[in-house]
Amino acid sequence: MHKLVVLYSEPADPDHFRDYYVANHLPLVKNWPGPLAWRYSFDVAAIEGGTPYFAVFEADFADAAAMEAALASPHGRQLAADVANYATGGVAIINYPVQAGTA
Repeated sequence: MHKLVVLYSEPADPDHFRDYYVANHLPLVKNWPGPLAWRYSFDVAAIEGGTPYFAVFEADFADAAAMEAALASPHGRQLAADVANYATGGVAIINYPVQAGTA
C-alpha cells in the first residue's frame, strides 16, 4: 500500500476553510478514482507543544503507480487546483510506501 498525506497549516480564515472543505472539496474527493480509502480531520494535535498543522488528509492507494495515476488524472488535477480556494496557510504533501508491522 502507498499513502498520500496532506498537512494543512493554519489558514487565514479557519471557518471558511472548514466550510469550503466540507461543502466543496470533499465532494470532489468522493468521486476521485484511485484511492482505496481516505480520511481527514480538523482536530490535529501534537503530543507535546503546539501543532504546526490545522488539518490533515490521508489517502491509501494500492501502490505508488496507482497514486501517481490518480494525481495525474483530470480529477486529480482538479483537486490540486481547488486547494488554493481554501488552504491560505499553505500545505505540505508527503507520500510513502506503507510497511507492515507486527504487534
